[in-house]
Amino acid sequence: MTTAVALRPGQRARRRRETAAAYTLLGPSFIGVGVFLVVPVFMVLVLSFMDWDLISPPRWVGPDHYADLLTSAKMWNSLLVTGRFVLMAIPTSIVLGLLLAIALNRGLPGSRLLRVLYVLPWVCAPLALGVVWRWLFDPSQGAVNVLFGRRIEWMSNPDLALPAVAFVSVWSSLGYISLFFLAGLQQIPASVHEAAKLDGAGPVRMLWSVTLPLLRPTTFFVTVTSVISSFQVFDLVYGLTGSAAGYPSGTTDVIAARIYQEAFVSLKLGPASAMAVILFAVLVVITVVQQRYFTPRITYDMS
Repeated sequence: MTTAVALRPGQRARRRRETAAAYTLLGPSFIGVGVFLVVPVFMVLVLSFMDWDLISPPRWVGPDHYADLLTSAKMWNSLLVTGRFVLMAIPTSIVLGLLLAIALNRGLPGSRLLRVLYVLPWVCAPLALGVVWRWLFDPSQGAVNVLFGRRIEWMSNPDLALPAVAFVSVWSSLGYISLFFLAGLQQIPASVHEAAKLDGAGPVRMLWSVTLPLLRPTTFFVTVTSVISSFQVFDLVYGLTGSAAGYPSGTTDVIAARIYQEAFVSLKLGPASAMAVILFAVLVVITVVQQRYFTPRITYDMS
């Protein structure tokens, strides 16, 4: 049992001053989180039970929007499109990011410069990247078609539009993911790999049985953050397609674009807010499932 140690009056006064100073320094952050995060989330939840078009007064409708959305073909199509996008983008970006991190971890000449170059797309605005890649995918004068030597309707073909968006997403997030994996690789003691080599493990066996298990904390973080950001992708799709209506033929109608369409084009803030709440619930469920999978398998002690 632990015994509480009584503090002297001077120590208690000093602790109170330190606590007050800490809350004073944290105050601006608390205000920012409250005003720009907590309040908007609460407002979205309230608006999901109302009918409002930004012009007429709000009208309480209860859970009607949720009941309508459960039978809405547009919302289910948006969730399906978003799921397909996530399945195309996330596994590819994680695998390529890991391979890139392994290559950078070898300390080859020019590795530091490559780290900067790989992370540049991630720090750029997704909307700007979408516009640039829309020009690169142009069927008439785009650099991609010039490279292939043939005319390909990348963003007009329903079969190619979403894979093209996923490709640009992977390209833009590759540096971000590889840097986290690189940090994880550098935390693995060299003695662990040396012991595996002495036991006769080859490169593939060492990667599968030693490196990947020790990278599970990094993999968990990268997977959770990447899935959350992919489910909320909008500006990249908007820049690539030039439309929030899922061009072409609804094949790029991700859920965030559908929310934008309902809220700011159709001026239906109630259904849009209800979709946002449903998206939040979906992300919570996916995150909990990922946490339940990774938590028993994570190793933090690498000594």
